[in-house]
Amino acid sequence: MENCRKIAKQIRIDSLKMTNKARSGHMGSMLSMAEMIAVLYEKILNVDPQNPEMEDRDRFVLSKGHAAAAVYSALAQKGFIPNEWLGLYYCDDGKLMGHISHKVPGVEFSTGSLGHGLPVAVGMAIAARYAKSKRRVFCMSSDGDMNEGSTWEAIMFAAQEKLSNLTLIVDYNQVQALGHSKDVIDLRDLKTKLEAFGWAVKVIDGHNLEDVYEAFSSVPYDDKKPSAVIAHTIKCKGVPEYEDTVKSHYKFIPDEELDAVIKAIEEA
Repeated sequence: MENCRKIAKQIRIDSLKMTNKARSGHMGSMLSMAEMIAVLYEKILNVDPQNPEMEDRDRFVLSKGHAAAAVYSALAQKGFIPNEWLGLYYCDDGKLMGHISHKVPGVEFSTGSLGHGLPVAVGMAIAARYAKSKRRVFCMSSDGDMNEGSTWEAIMFAAQEKLSNLTLIVDYNQVQALGHSKDVIDLRDLKTKLEAFGWAVKVIDGHNLEDVYEAFSSVPYDDKKPSAVIAHTIKCKGVPEYEDTVKSHYKFIPDEELDAVIKAIEEA
């Protein structure tokens, strides 16, 4: 898993550099999912940077589209896009939008407003079934996504259709734009809820690479149910001052702190 560890570390470094230069937010959302994005692109997804439109490629939908920079970093590391593009993230004349965009090679769907990703992923899974394709669909959602009615409609429909080619990954860092999730809309026992809605569910440590790999590589957990991975993570993991804070949703690391923060991540 050493390559995954290196990719995750670079995702954190790139995300902090990109948000600093763009003077933009959401670094906490990016850093909480670094290990999972690394494992997906290094070990799990059947995708090809030389042929990003390959018909039977796996699909990955980032429903928490505000965390785009983390995926852009992975795409650059895997050769989908030039590394130079990262330097103009969310800047004039750049090619990388602040929220994830399908105009970027390797990105399947543009997202921003929460609750849109899983419904689209369900449609992709249905389409794969009709096409008799072995491609799989993975969707990563956030605490905020799980507050949306459209997400729960998709959860019900996916179970009804027994979409075993679909995997929902919940980046469960338990912080969202307006506060800690328990104080906004408490999801309580999310595993029990998803199981009651007809899904096969695993709960993991989203920062443990071995746990992440085992969970992602063993889907489907039931050949008649969609799979869900509830990944317990820490908002802004890797930057202690900002970990598990609401402020990390909006802030970037200021210039005078950036070098020290990156050095600490490199040496961790």
